[in-house]
Amino acid sequence: MKSVVIYKSKTGFAKKYAEWLAEDLSADIFEVSTVNVSMLTEYDTVIYGGSLHAVGIIGVNFITNNADKLKDKKVIIFATGASPSTEQVAKEIITNNIPASLQRHIKFFYLRGGFVYDKLPLTDKVLMTLLKWKIQRKNKQKKALTRDEKGMLAAYDKPVDFTKKEYIADIVSYVNS
Repeated sequence: MKSVVIYKSKTGFAKKYAEWLAEDLSADIFEVSTVNVSMLTEYDTVIYGGSLHAVGIIGVNFITNNADKLKDKKVIIFATGASPSTEQVAKEIITNNIPASLQRHIKFFYLRGGFVYDKLPLTDKVLMTLLKWKIQRKNKQKKALTRDEKGMLAAYDKPVDFTKKEYIADIVSYVNS
């Protein structure tokens, strides 16, 4: 079985997971901007990974827009984000990124990435600064912060990396099944 890993990453976490997957699966690897759908005819398994932007997986439309051309392949999408992996997080990401008509055909995985404010593009820095101010305002109003909000505030000053190679084990197992 021949596999390919395609990714789009803003701060490097999705790329790191994509590289680990390509290594473990002896798969080819490409950044999504260098791929066209006709290149995928030689592969049995197509894995796409992207980092989250709000609840959207960046670049995932490459897969969803070409799903009809990938219907005879094993298709996997993974997303990376700073939030801990929970069933609720995964459901929200699936609902917002994979049309219901494709959810049976596409297997989804969420892999915890991290947060590096300094690596973000300017527009994302502005949005994240607004979020930081919102959380700080909530804190000043003596409203209880969630664990994620506390973690986000700390991460602005000190980058966090939650990636672990062991997190790809379920994807590798699924590909090899």
